[in-house]
Parts: sequence; structure tokens; C-alpha cells
Amino acid sequence: MSTIAFLGTGLLGGAFAEAAAKRGDTVTAWNRSPDKVHALAQFGVMAAANPAEAVQSAARVHLVLKDDAVVEEVLAAARAGLSPDAIIIDHTTTLPTLTAARAERLHAEGVKYLHCPVFMGPPAARNAQGTMMVAGPKALFESVKADLAKMTGRLVYMGERTDVAAVNKLFGNAMIIGVAAVMADILTMAQASDVSAEDAIKLLGFIDVNAIVAGRGVNMAKGNFSPSFELTMARKDVRLMLETAGDRPMAVLPSVATRMDQLIAAGHGADDCCVLGLDAVQRP
Repeated sequence: MSTIAFLGTGLLGGAFAEAAAKRGDTVTAWNRSPDKVHALAQFGVMAAANPAEAVQSAARVHLVLKDDAVVEEVLAAARAGLSPDAIIIDHTTTLPTLTAARAERLHAEGVKYLHCPVFMGPPAARNAQGTMMVAGPKALFESVKADLAKMTGRLVYMGERTDVAAVNKLFGNAMIIGVAAVMADILTMAQASDVSAEDAIKLLGFIDVNAIVAGRGVNMAKGNFSPSFELTMARKDVRLMLETAGDRPMAVLPSVATRMDQLIAAGHGADDCCVLGLDAVQRP
């Protein structure tokens, strides 16, 4: 078993710390709001008064913080207690450029650092489910691979490029947020049409989102906009959606309509609706 520290024990960090203690690790934690750390005492997690105290004797230091600014602040506060052999495992969702700069600086200073963002909520963290991505030196990853695997259902090493996990984390969150926004618009149309929200969401189960990503998504990435659902026809459908919703506020479809109009005016009406991604890829 390992001696580890968690800096940041909000919903996700607290769930990670709880799970680690239950696995038998010796866990010390710090959080800006002490009550969140003290709530973990029932699982055997020890509270520290500050980050430097939390990381003393820790072989791994897990960061689960708000953003880049807080990561920098907490790391600076922890450095006085950090062991030269400790490995920092940063699960924070951060800006890729700042992540790369931080990794370069820390490595130059002799600090061992891996960026390991996750796709999981607190229940998944407690039950070692979901996905954890890792970016950083391969040798460093190999040294903690077995320990990280205990925390997640899927462990994916992204390579030595230090910002690549941060980028992919934003990709995934964009999909999650985008789907939520589209579902919000669907529920708005359902409300306008006197269809229950539950029935509207149930219908979405008939649509294979993975197949859409594997089919139309791959074509978009390749710049292949050969039509199977012409943009002009898709725009007509979006018009019907907006008319159905009436004057109710919508999250995303009005912006989609505006972009479609721009592309149709530029001569792309006969292309597939995935030409929405035209500016992000090169056409063959």
C-alpha cells in the first residue's frame, strides 16, 4: 500500500481520497474548506492544516483543484514539504498551454509531474470506474501505472506530449456540454408541443450517438462532406425546430442556424450537414 496525499477534496477529490483509504492506502488530505477534509475522517483520511503538511512523506500527491491558477497556488504552498521522490498526479481540468508550460517548468526543477484528467464523477471515482488519461514522461507513467489503474476502469496513456491529455479532456467535456445543450433544446420543443420531457428523452435512446461519431464524425475529420443529409435540408429541419419552440429560449440551435446560413450563402448547401466543421479541417 502507498502513502499518498490529496490536495483538493471537493466532490471528486473527496471521492478519490475515500476510495484510496478504503483500498488500504495511508491518505492525508488538505482542502481550503477544512470541513470537507474532516468529513473524510470516517474513512481513515487524515486532515492536514496546509498543503506542505499534507504532502510530507507522500509518494504520490494527487491534485484535484479548480483551475490553473489554483494549481499553481497550491503547488507553491506544497513545495516546502514535497519529497524529492514524490510524483505529482494532477487530475485538474486545465488550459493545455498552461499545462505544458507548468510541466516543462516542474520537470526542469526536478519535480516529477503527470497530468491525469478524468472522465468520471464522484460515484465512479469511489468504484474505480470511468476513464483516466495520462500525459507525461513514459518512464514516470510506468512507475505509477499499477497504482493509477486501481483508481479507474480505463487507464489511457496519451504519450509524452504534456498537454495532450488536457486537450482531450476539453474535447470530452465539449461533447458532454454540447449534448446537454441539445437535449435542453429538445426539451424546449417537447414543452412547446405538449410532449412529456421523459418521453422526449426516451426517444433519444433510439439514436446511436456512437455510430454518428464513427460515421459522420470520421468523415468530418477527413474533410469528406459528400452528402447523405444535405445542409439545405438540415437547415430546413432546424427552421422547423425553431418554429416549434416559438419564442422560448434555446441553448444551441439558433447559433447552429446562423452558421448554416453562412455556409449556404458561401455555396455549401449541397454538401453534407457535417460541413459545419469546414473551417476546422482541410478538404482532400
